[in-house]
Amino acid sequence: MRPLSGDALQRASAFSGDERDAVYRAIKTRRDVRDQFLPDPVPEDVLMRLLSAAHHAPSVGFMQPWNFIVVDDAAVRRRVWEAFDRANHEAAGMFDGERQATYRSLKLEGILKAPLGLCITCDPTRSGEVVLGRTHNPRMDSYSTVCAVQNLWLAARAEGVGVGWVSIFHENELKEILGVPAHIEIVAWLCVGYVDELYREPELAVKGWRQRLPLEELVFRDGWGRR
Repeated sequence: MRPLSGDALQRASAFSGDERDAVYRAIKTRRDVRDQFLPDPVPEDVLMRLLSAAHHAPSVGFMQPWNFIVVDDAAVRRRVWEAFDRANHEAAGMFDGERQATYRSLKLEGILKAPLGLCITCDPTRSGEVVLGRTHNPRMDSYSTVCAVQNLWLAARAEGVGVGWVSIFHENELKEILGVPAHIEIVAWLCVGYVDELYREPELAVKGWRQRLPLEELVFRDGWGRR
């Protein structure tokens, strides 16, 4: 590995107050959008900024295992929705009583309503069998891809673009629809589009599914359970 020259480094100074506040605002007001999408198309330059943000995510061994399948074809999105709908009916049956009724009341129509679908995948073979940082944890490529999802989500919030993550499907069905090779992992299907309103709190909290846990209950010091 060649030595670093002076121009390869930059000062690690803190952001200005306004810049810092904008970062935290994006983090705290990001929402998972399920049903509130507008039909307005996402301009190509905005889409590419979002994908660039995702592509600048950290990745173990700098393997950059992600690919991005942009889907704006309505017929393809209809097939994806049908795969989701089958899985969603299965999921509803896994809950009992009032919990099942609440689940069925949630609006999960983003696949059809959002003007764009985005499938983010992970290629575990991209850097060969032995990858710096993945030698003892084979899931690090998937975790890296999740960082790309989060980067895109925060950038989308800054752009006024809504994002919804759909995880309720059988992966093999989605692979067949999109022609994804067998060895590639599908990490996320994202619904992407403009919205005119966002919930002030996460939708599942607003609708009584689950509330945010107190941070102080989740922080330990120097070992599990130590406060």
